[in-house]
Amino acid sequence: MTTLSQRAPSSEFRLLATPLVLFLLVFLGFPAVVNLVYSVSEVSFETLRSPEITGFSNFAAVWNDSSFWQASWFSFRFGMLTALLECALGLFLAIFLSPLIEKRSWLMAILMLPLMVAPALVGLMYRLVLHEFVGPVPYYLWTWFGASFSFLGPASAFWTLIVVETLQWTPFAFLLFYMAYQAIPKEIVEASAMDGARYRHRLWYIELPLMAPTIVVALLIRFIDGFRVFDNVYVLTGSGPGGSTASLSIYIYEAFFKQGAIGKAVAASVILFAVSFAVLYGLNAIAARRKGAR
Repeated sequence: MTTLSQRAPSSEFRLLATPLVLFLLVFLGFPAVVNLVYSVSEVSFETLRSPEITGFSNFAAVWNDSSFWQASWFSFRFGMLTALLECALGLFLAIFLSPLIEKRSWLMAILMLPLMVAPALVGLMYRLVLHEFVGPVPYYLWTWFGASFSFLGPASAFWTLIVVETLQWTPFAFLLFYMAYQAIPKEIVEASAMDGARYRHRLWYIELPLMAPTIVVALLIRFIDGFRVFDNVYVLTGSGPGGSTASLSIYIYEAFFKQGAIGKAVAASVILFAVSFAVLYGLNAIAARRKGAR
């Protein structure tokens, strides 16, 4: 029996795909080409329509800028630590709260509340709560313990940002892991229990390996999101003292809007895109090779 895809002419598939292709060309392809042109041009807000192509001087300026490497190192550390913490906490909550959530499903709505708030508003809220002079948390620490602690100071701002990001986005990892945990076939778990496997053995040798693809995907998503963080970091500390809390996104924003170095900012974004694409392509190639080896 011939399938629908075998009977349908290829011209119909091209016709159906045309709107999507046009949409991608207009809303993604055109801005990408413009950005590539700006990245190799001397351009300002006055010359956006007539940029002067100067070669790769913008890329050289970015490459030789110590602030760019400082922002890259901050973004890498921030993305890696937040991804690990969020996934570890999310996995713990998904496994050990699963019986409770099955009985009281309304708890899921409470756990998802942090995801409903915009990151910029979260940053603003914590900026008010943790402010060294007017914030209630430093006030009560001083009143009760006589300790004066600057959460947003140079020594502790990075870890404060880590905690704020982790508190907001752990529910996302928890949701992914909870769904993966619920999708584990009950027959496998029951059979292992009948064979005498203890809980920790079932968790380590059966449940976690079955959840491994979801764990890898969650780590990758959260790392990418943490690596390109902007809003809550910018609201809480900005670029920080000496650029200590400037992520790559903040570096590009400041180069574009504050310095007016449009070509430099676009060149930095092109470098960021190229590195991200190379990493994702490499991970995809490794996954495809492992799948083929099986």
